[in-house]
Amino acid sequence: MSGSAEGGQHLYRGRVAWVDTDASGRIHFTAAFRWAEAAEHDLLRSLGHSFHGGFPRVDVQATYRAALRFDDAFELALGVVRVGRSSIAYAWTVHTGGRPAVEGRHSVVYVGDGERPLPLPEAFRGQLAGMLQAAPDGVPPS
Repeated sequence: MSGSAEGGQHLYRGRVAWVDTDASGRIHFTAAFRWAEAAEHDLLRSLGHSFHGGFPRVDVQATYRAALRFDDAFELALGVVRVGRSSIAYAWTVHTGGRPAVEGRHSVVYVGDGERPLPLPEAFRGQLAGMLQAAPDGVPPS
């Protein structure tokens, strides 16, 4: 699995692993969320930030458009669509064979080492704000 930045989006590439599939031979619905989380961590790492302390998910959604099967190559494009005081909203699309397979979004809240929301560090907020993209339908604007 690998990641890179293109056009304000963070790209994460991989292949469907056997563990990502269900009895039908298609991806299990949770696989796309794991890939989006891996892309998010890859993005944070590329910005020089760690995930120690935590960014729990507070909202997740996905729409499945095409089947992905074992060993299919995919690319997940992750974009920042909202930066709040303590939260970040992402929108993402998984493509395979040049077509969209999964469209999703998730929101996280920064809690540091505790259980209560904390303000995002200003420098980090600035980096994320510089990556803001237009929000797709269903994602509140910043």
